[in-house]
Amino acid sequence: MTVTVFIADDQAMVRQGFRALLDAEPDLSVVGDAADGKAAVAGVLETRPHVVLLDIRMPVMNGLEAAAEIMRRRIQPEPRLLMLTTFDVDDYVY
Repeated sequence: MTVTVFIADDQAMVRQGFRALLDAEPDLSVVGDAADGKAAVAGVLETRPHVVLLDIRMPVMNGLEAAAEIMRRRIQPEPRLLMLTTFDVDDYVY
């Protein structure tokens, strides 16, 4: 089985780096990416990935808001959400 992944991060180099790492694995496939939370929600609804990598800080809609919206949509099968950040802010963890 191939696990599909959607990447959402506002930095193009980060998205490209994750894509390169993930696509190099035979059982992983990146099905899309987005530079902001709103585009991420739309992309996830369209591609229905198994896993969504979401940066916390993004323009238009942040990753936490995007995660909440994705969960509200009750997509089936339900994607697993993984939050990412380079910021050292405890509030983001909570």
